[in-house]
Amino acid sequence: MDLLHVVHQYMPEKIGGAELYTRALAMQQVEAGHTVAIFTPASARPAGLDVAQEGGVSIYRAHVGRRSATAVFQATFRQPNLSAAFHRVLQQVSPDLVHIQHLMGLPSGIVNAIRDAGIPYVVTLHDYWYLCANAQLLTNYNNTICQGPDWWVNCGRCALARAGKAQRLPLAAGLAPLFAYRQARLRRVLDNAQALIAPTRFTRDVHVQMGIAAEKVHVIPHGIELPESLPRRSAAPPGLHVAYVGGLAWQKGVHVLVTAVNQLPHDRVRLTIMGDETTHPAYVAELKATAVHPGIRFAGRVAPKQLWQALSTVDVVVVPSLWYETASLIVQEAFAAGIPVVASAIGALHERVNPGVDGLHVPPGDPTALAGALRRFLDDPSLHSRLAANIRPVFTIRQHLDAIEQLVQTLGVWGNP
Repeated sequence: MDLLHVVHQYMPEKIGGAELYTRALAMQQVEAGHTVAIFTPASARPAGLDVAQEGGVSIYRAHVGRRSATAVFQATFRQPNLSAAFHRVLQQVSPDLVHIQHLMGLPSGIVNAIRDAGIPYVVTLHDYWYLCANAQLLTNYNNTICQGPDWWVNCGRCALARAGKAQRLPLAAGLAPLFAYRQARLRRVLDNAQALIAPTRFTRDVHVQMGIAAEKVHVIPHGIELPESLPRRSAAPPGLHVAYVGGLAWQKGVHVLVTAVNQLPHDRVRLTIMGDETTHPAYVAELKATAVHPGIRFAGRVAPKQLWQALSTVDVVVVPSLWYETASLIVQEAFAAGIPVVASAIGALHERVNPGVDGLHVPPGDPTALAGALRRFLDDPSLHSRLAANIRPVFTIRQHLDAIEQLVQTLGVWGNP
């Protein structure tokens, strides 16, 4: 079958969960005998469309230059260059199925081109972007979890706060019609899809609570790409080696972890923070300024192929998120490496980590509780081995592909390849 993935950004320009997932799935589909292409915007050049090959996948990059956050937001309503580029790719690839990974920064109208061509499409819900312009249901004006639009006035508040115009919050009501219009357009994207794929029950439930038909949302856990053989655990200095792997942004709660580790013994605990330091440099500078514990090390971005070796000396992975994570691939990667996880008791992390079985839960945003959870590993040396022994096999990318193919076959989108 001919398949086309649509994603809002892609490697090497951007590396995140959606990008890594798209790449792994596309590669697995090629291995399974499908012809696969990816369409994505890019900012490396001011204009144009080019195609590159990676592992048998055709990657079409539509260059639109560097864009402000406002331009990315406006593109949802109209972006002629991206629309034209997508039409060209759609005609050239002529896919049997389009898999929309993310539409942020892309014109929502491209789904009309897909439907006009008589091509079915499915959507994976990597975050909450179709419901929330911030994508994370986390407000910009007071950093709290949002329960959804309140006549879209709260959406206007978020927009003003994000633009650095908090003093104009009383004007938020004037922006409400724009966000209502945005949600109406994106709701049509979801309503016209053959299926919506949620990586966890929590993600499905949030979308259903906000009006998406329950029968349209199918829970298929993300799968991860495993190496042919996992590195052996390396000899490490005595004590506890803690790791954080992921984005370095406020909502990820890395500052909570740094504050927690600052409270732990200097001679028995190490923390390695792995993540891109260039996306939010001011936040990273604050992290480094507050990291007074001598065992805290910032390792920068770790390439996917090097992650497994980096994890070989780690005792505990911490996911201290403050927002409703939809999946968290690092939890699966940690479990694949036999490492227990300490995670915030929030969002889909409730599903990913079974407290007292393969990891521990802590209240989000509570560094004292997190420090206490990590101290348990120091006080009870057998805790690590007990939790590690209970880790179950992870869902692989091949199993994930099989589940998606079963879904689309059930829907009658295609027959057996």
